[in-house]
Amino acid sequence: MLLAAAPLAAACVDNDEAPPPPASRPVAAAPAPAPAPPDGSAAAHAFYAANRFSRRPSVPAMTDLGRRLFTDTSLSVSGQMSCATCHDPRTGYGPPNGRSTQLGGPNLDSVGLRAAPGLRYLQTVPPFALHHFDEATDESVDQGPTGGYAWDGRADSTHDQARAPLTSKFEMANPDVDSVVARLARGPMAARFRAVFGNDVFATPERGATALLQSLEVFQQSPKDFYPYSSRYDAYLRRQGTLSPSEMHGLALFNDPKKGNCVSCHPSGIRHGAFPNFTDFGFNAIGVPRNRTLPADDDPAFHDLGLCGPLRTDLAKHKELCGLFRVPTLRNAALRRAFFHNGVLHSLEDVLAFYVARDSDPGRWYGKRGNKVDRYDDLPAQYRKNIDRNPPFGGKAGSPPALDQHEIADVVAFLKTLTDADLEKAK
Repeated sequence: MLLAAAPLAAACVDNDEAPPPPASRPVAAAPAPAPAPPDGSAAAHAFYAANRFSRRPSVPAMTDLGRRLFTDTSLSVSGQMSCATCHDPRTGYGPPNGRSTQLGGPNLDSVGLRAAPGLRYLQTVPPFALHHFDEATDESVDQGPTGGYAWDGRADSTHDQARAPLTSKFEMANPDVDSVVARLARGPMAARFRAVFGNDVFATPERGATALLQSLEVFQQSPKDFYPYSSRYDAYLRRQGTLSPSEMHGLALFNDPKKGNCVSCHPSGIRHGAFPNFTDFGFNAIGVPRNRTLPADDDPAFHDLGLCGPLRTDLAKHKELCGLFRVPTLRNAALRRAFFHNGVLHSLEDVLAFYVARDSDPGRWYGKRGNKVDRYDDLPAQYRKNIDRNPPFGGKAGSPPALDQHEIADVVAFLKTLTDADLEKAK
């Protein structure tokens, strides 16, 4: 599905010169105030007056403030949950444990619907679009829904993404963002906000909310923290390191369209001077098994349909999108202990085994309905036509999988080369 990167051999190995360093998006200048109404009226003047900070915040100051806010538990109603609770810096800003979903809510005992995604290597996520055309492959071909943050792409920026956990009943559980701003205004971080944005930063709830969300947004644009490109694979791409025979074989299997075919959704080669993020930011329906450890799944009528809801509501009528979830990056995947949107599997070995034996050995993955295996048991029957059947999926029951156990081990060995250097040291 979606674009496939050029094979690595073409992107790197056949070149006489080492590839350039990764092209990272420059950190933006301090965000400008929201645009005023275009009519030049008194309403426009009042809008500017209400939203303009009296001190122009610098990027370093907002980055520092955002870093502090990221670990601030006062953002939650429970007083025990920060952004880092679910997005631990030590795991690439992914979940810190093997729970399928993390605990949150007013008493930190609510079980969420979805696994916490990692936050590294999202700096080039485009805004969500139902129709994506990529000039680097074939701009005449509609690549389908692409972009946006979260598993269903419903947030178009890190600014919007930062807002959602604050009011989610499964996460920080605030009734609204204004209540968060009120706590910050009377808490120990207030002086820092005033130093960065001006003494009137909390003059209105809207202004305080903008300062809060912009600080978190700018922090997540920090290359050192969120896209260092420091893994062993990056060193290999720079011709500053080598991979073992097992890792090289795993890379070849990863790229081979008749074997792993992982590259079809997780590009592995350099494009336009930029190192790969190992996701095309597209969406796919792969028929992940139902996670019967989640309370929501105790209700047989409940289904998480991704782009169709329940958390995203604007695409509910697009039945062709039901069951599709965003393709995650594979960078630092070896540090995760819960995979897919519902966290149903807990090792890379099982993830790869599912990909290559989903259809040839369905009884290993799905429950039964009567005496028959209920394939794709977490997706209502009317939406199962949306499921991806491209390699390595497919194959009749009992047929050999696209990868055997030794090949799976080699692909896992390659995936472990995608762990960033700072996280390797922290293990």
